[in-house]
Amino acid sequence: MDDNIQSLWQIGRYFILFGLVLYLILATYMATFQSRFVYYPTYEIESNPENIGLEYERIDFKSTDGTALTGWFIPAAENKGVVLFCHGNGGNISHRLETIAILNKLGLSTFIFDYRGYGQSKGKPSEKGTYRDAEAAWRYLIQDRKVPANNLIIHGRSLGGSIAAWLSAKHIPEVCILESTFTSVPDLGAEFYPWLPVKLLSRFSYSTISYIKKITCPVLIIHSSQDDLIPFKHGHTLFEAANEPKEFLDIHGAHNDGYILSKERYSAGLEAFLDRNFY
Repeated sequence: MDDNIQSLWQIGRYFILFGLVLYLILATYMATFQSRFVYYPTYEIESNPENIGLEYERIDFKSTDGTALTGWFIPAAENKGVVLFCHGNGGNISHRLETIAILNKLGLSTFIFDYRGYGQSKGKPSEKGTYRDAEAAWRYLIQDRKVPANNLIIHGRSLGGSIAAWLSAKHIPEVCILESTFTSVPDLGAEFYPWLPVKLLSRFSYSTISYIKKITCPVLIIHSSQDDLIPFKHGHTLFEAANEPKEFLDIHGAHNDGYILSKERYSAGLEAFLDRNFY
């Protein structure tokens, strides 16, 4: 009997040791290759605004550290204002035509750009790099196109929402729109991987919750209660942290198609917010 107990104890120790080694391997992998979990760029430009009947201008400009970037400027016939749009962490600008069409119908011109490492922009994505790229896009509109800040809307979706919040905290647009955005990467990562010390391992911050507290212009938070990637509570937490004036637009649909499935409510909500705070 004692030999059996000792054997079982030895087997148990091996299982514990194996589990510990496996855990350390996974933790090390997550810590080393974090960027693969944050950025999903694609390089091929699959379409452009002409494919949805809109004229556009390709813009080549440089980030604040000299990295070559590309974007599109899509003018609206009414030209009620200009949107600086910061897209999410997957694909590139050619996957945002539906958004461009919605904004265009609202009479808004749009400047959408690819972060470094996305589409035809050079370089490799990083947190500091995406901030630099967004600031370069802002400077392009202000300095090169002579768009006044009080005619500018900063709009970001998903990861782009955190970048838009950072930019809106540093510069002052007329309004800021944050859509389907998280409070921070460590917060979101801890929900995805509760068995890992994500907040200790994370090399990324994207602390939207910190940035939003510094934004002084009117803010619109858009989030879907059916978001399958970034929980609805992130939107509400951001809304609670935001300064007045602020509004919340509740849409439906999953993370990547909520604005499409809620198109009528989404467009009407945007227009109503802009009527009160921008136009």
